[in-house]
Amino acid sequence: VTKPLEQAVDAANAVGEGFWKASSMKQATGTLPEGSAFRYIAEQGVKADEHHEGTLVEAIDRHTWISMSVERAVGNINSRLQDGLAFLATVGSTAPFVGLFGTVWGIYHALMSIGAAGQATIDKVMGPIGEALIMTAAGLAVAIPAVLAYNLYGKLISRLEADLEGFAHDLRESLLGHAQAPSDRD
Repeated sequence: VTKPLEQAVDAANAVGEGFWKASSMKQATGTLPEGSAFRYIAEQGVKADEHHEGTLVEAIDRHTWISMSVERAVGNINSRLQDGLAFLATVGSTAPFVGLFGTVWGIYHALMSIGAAGQATIDKVMGPIGEALIMTAAGLAVAIPAVLAYNLYGKLISRLEADLEGFAHDLRESLLGHAQAPSDRD
């Protein structure tokens, strides 16, 4: 697991350990690890709550403004979590084709050498074909770990996104005074 995902998991644990036990939202935000996704969301929510003034913002009620700010923060984090997955998906899906291309190219050259020699002996066929199959193996050796990593990270990211959504909902409700902290619920 990469460092940012480890930090996000640690931050998710910190939410349960200290955030909801703090006496104020600012103090609660300070319990979260610096630079964590949860802290970013909490800071954006507190900032929206404290700074609901100004020309355009006055047209938006406090509830909507806080909700928009928290949802925007969650969207930013979710987008950043997805950044590396596209690369893994691309590698996992294209590497076998690169290997296959190498195999076809090697077989073509084997057939050309057979044609030039005028006879198909086992030494003329097996050497070049064996080398060509190495390309297929190399393509699979790259694709399989990429697909496994994609699935692993996808699962972790899905779990983190669910944790972030739950935290954002609870934060929004707490800032608006509609709900008790999750630790106080049944």
